Amino acid sequence: MSRDELPDPTQIEGAPHPRQTLHLYGQDKAEADFLTAFNSHRLHHAWMLTGPRGVGKATLAWRIARFLLTQPLEEGGGLFGAPEPPRHLDADPEHPVSRRLLAGAEPRLFHLKRGPNDKETALSEDIRVVEVRKLTSFLHLSAADGGRRVVIVDAADELATAGANALLKLLEEPPPLVTFLLVTHQPARLLPTIRSRCRELRLAALAPEDLAQALQGAGAETEDTLALSALAGGSVGEAIRLINLDGLDAYRALVGLLSGLPRIDRQKAWALAEGMTGKGNEARFDLMLGLMDLFLARLARAGLTGPPQPEAAPGEAALLTRLCPDGAAAQKWAGLHQDLGARARHGKAVNLDPATLVMDMVLAINAAP
Repeated sequence: MSRDELPDPTQIEGAPHPRQTLHLYGQDKAEADFLTAFNSHRLHHAWMLTGPRGVGKATLAWRIARFLLTQPLEEGGGLFGAPEPPRHLDADPEHPVSRRLLAGAEPRLFHLKRGPNDKETALSEDIRVVEVRKLTSFLHLSAADGGRRVVIVDAADELATAGANALLKLLEEPPPLVTFLLVTHQPARLLPTIRSRCRELRLAALAPEDLAQALQGAGAETEDTLALSALAGGSVGEAIRLINLDGLDAYRALVGLLSGLPRIDRQKAWALAEGMTGKGNEARFDLMLGLMDLFLARLARAGLTGPPQPEAAPGEAALLTRLCPDGAAAQKWAGLHQDLGARARHGKAVNLDPATLVMDMVLAINAAP
């Protein structure tokens, strides 16, 4: 398999690539913070874009790149004085830079991401130092027009140790007119010295109305945005994954099954578990483990703050209230949540049969009330 045939690790399956997404929803504060820094003429050379997965960090990185690369370097006074400072990050989609970015052919941008493994049969599990060395070569060359350059690192969490150290050297002595944009889902995984050299742009989980607009823009609409938002945690990426895998139906089936607690229908439970087996069902298996984890988290929280609103499935609020009416029950369910999370991780690590693992977890939940 050639490099060109490998999947892009920065693109969510079923969604447009972030460079193709011109509009960003629900992140006005992060955009305004960057624009304020730009208009102050004291733009920092390195930025960390942080927040949950799938909330628009990569989209914002590409918006900033498009904005920077289409802005003139000098805002000279001239006869009519300096031009008015930009009020937004929007760039003309017909601008030559916008066209080149869309085609992946902009020479003043470097996209650092995971590359192929040694045999080029699959993607590497991390961003190796060989990929960072390509960035070093890019930075040693001057921009053809002497203008700005932008480096997007997606995701910086995935940097191998040697790669992280190589990137740190570039951040310590940045070339002029280069802006680094580090997309990171877990900033704590970065070297403290990398974090200390970056300013942070924090992106938040999306409200249901923003999520609905973002899904519409990605061509992944759903009829039940409120339930989807509840399960996705305000993440567009997670919402698209749920849509692709019929996650709403899967969660409804799980809630329907657990409504029988403490006497669930074991035949239905086994049918649910068996649906996770077989080649090609790995994504559904991961989805079900995630939905079970989410159900237990929502259940434990219900004893402290009441059932979460909105419901993510019909009858969910009544079930959570019945199973977890108070703080004592919440503590019990929280303990089970932690135990089953560890059991799921161990089961996956040792390649336990998916049906066996799911059934074992369902029975543990059934035995808890």
